[in-house]
Amino acid sequence: MKLAMPRITFWKVTAAVFLLGGLAATIVRFGWGLGAATNLTDITPWGLWIGFDVVTGVGLAAGGFTLAGIVYIFHLERFKPIVRPAILTAFLGYSLVIVGLMFDLGRPWAIWHALIYQNPHSVLFEVAMCVMLYTTVLALEFSPVVLERFKLHRALKFVKAITIPLIVLGILLSMLHQSSLGSLYLIVPQKMHPFWYSPMLPVFFFVSAVAVGLGMTIVESYLSARAFGKTLETPLLRDLARIMLGVLLVYFTMRGIDLLRRDALHLLFEPSFETSMLYLEVSLMLIIPLLLFNIRGWGQTRVGLFFTAFSMVLGFVTNRLNVTLTSLESYYRENFGTSYFPSAGELIVTISIVTAGFVLFALAVKYLPIFPEHEEETVLRIGDAPDRSSAPPLEGTPAAELRRH
Repeated sequence: MKLAMPRITFWKVTAAVFLLGGLAATIVRFGWGLGAATNLTDITPWGLWIGFDVVTGVGLAAGGFTLAGIVYIFHLERFKPIVRPAILTAFLGYSLVIVGLMFDLGRPWAIWHALIYQNPHSVLFEVAMCVMLYTTVLALEFSPVVLERFKLHRALKFVKAITIPLIVLGILLSMLHQSSLGSLYLIVPQKMHPFWYSPMLPVFFFVSAVAVGLGMTIVESYLSARAFGKTLETPLLRDLARIMLGVLLVYFTMRGIDLLRRDALHLLFEPSFETSMLYLEVSLMLIIPLLLFNIRGWGQTRVGLFFTAFSMVLGFVTNRLNVTLTSLESYYRENFGTSYFPSAGELIVTISIVTAGFVLFALAVKYLPIFPEHEEETVLRIGDAPDRSSAPPLEGTPAAELRRH
């Protein structure tokens, strides 16, 4: 029997190049230390690996607890087909956050110390414990997919019996550490720019994580449709986009009120790098998604929903990098005459971790029942506009058959 060779594509080659580059950077990092692999110093000890790989990565994985809460706590059953892709994204996201943290720690082999030498008064301790516990919960929440694939019915029955307690525990843990990541920066009010420092940071981090979790679900659905022909029904994604935009309006309303209460609104008119980055953040995260979603005849198609959500995700990434990096730059320049920009090694490691996430997601969608067959919608053209005809199609017609699948 002749074995078929896997088809080589541009994206497979690109992924292989990124992963090999990440392997080389990993050897440098663990062979010669942080000094040789990064631009981190005692003055700027936290850089891209914390700002993007950890703080941003945890937020991008928030779809798991958001969708699980919508379906199992609020009983909005029509969103149930979205839960598995969201939990897969969350599980991969948290796993890769832990990998990214291993790169940033000076002595990663000592990470188990958090379990033994506990400091319950430390925000970092809370984040560490919540992330470890929630990753375990996500593994259990995702396990039915694997158990179904290998027909382990007895174990599957047990996991399903404890689903609701797992969901509740996962939501509580997520609320704690999503907000606690914002709490990490409350200790540096004199160092952060007023655009991003606020006593409300924990609340801002949590609310924005809810929004980006919904956005990531829309993005991954579109990409899965392009790659595998597996997708979710457009009306479900449209409803998710509406909820996402509603959460964003609440989020930016709170931020505007916060700036007003701290007498920081006048800074919006000062020409500076920080002002430009704030305008970029707001444009990508709110203004562009609102405009795209409301383009008549296009904004609520699959393509329109994808670009709406993708812009929001880019805005979220910009926000987290602004909080962790941009907000501290002026302090470093004025007090130490220095600034931070990630080294080539830091960038390569981050790109390789993101690539690994895409590869693992693709493999899971290909070989595991992530998108239930009876819930998938046949896709002829990704950009098909929603049907606006007033009369329903007759039974037995091609249009009716298409909707049935």
